[in-house]
Amino acid sequence: MLPDPRAWGKRLVAWAVGHRGSAEQIPMKLIVGLGNPGRQYQGTRHNVGFAVLGELARRFGDGRPKAKFHGEVVEANLEGQRALLLSPLTYMNKSGLSVQEAKSFFKIPEEDLLIVCDDLNLPVAKLRFRGKGSSGGQKGMEDIIRRLGSENIARLRIGIGSPPDGWNWADYVLSKFTKEEAGEIDALVSRAADAVAVWAREGIDVCMNQYN
Repeated sequence: MLPDPRAWGKRLVAWAVGHRGSAEQIPMKLIVGLGNPGRQYQGTRHNVGFAVLGELARRFGDGRPKAKFHGEVVEANLEGQRALLLSPLTYMNKSGLSVQEAKSFFKIPEEDLLIVCDDLNLPVAKLRFRGKGSSGGQKGMEDIIRRLGSENIARLRIGIGSPPDGWNWADYVLSKFTKEEAGEIDALVSRAADAVAVWAREGIDVCMNQYN
């Protein structure tokens, strides 16, 4: 049985505060990795955001994932910066529901929110930070922008390459990486996790200069 959400929420606020003042005095970052739930989607191009969140949880997580905000959350300490790692389980096109609930619950300002998602307009293994802008056709990002009513949302876009001739984009993003790409993607996920940690500590401008 899952713990009472109100009790869990109070505990997480206390964790974020660290018993040193109010939640407003100690900002917490919200880091969201996009993907689709279910075994059939594991390892697909569209789920690279989940992979990065998994690596962050492995390195920095403070416990097991918990069910909350229509997703899974992991408390994390990114080398001194408190963060909540959120993987929406709503399926990609409704990711904004999960993000909106978590953001509202913790009253997290836009500048403390980062979305990690795939981008088929970038070459495989290319990283690109943006501080704001349109969804670029990424359906999860599109729903987040719509529900939050703002394009001023930082995102780390991870290149998954363009569909080969004869493929449509919907089939392509749900396909798995090739054997030739697999090693490159493992290194990419590690590098992307490094980049997110830098964002949490130093902000979007530093990341755009360092990783774009």
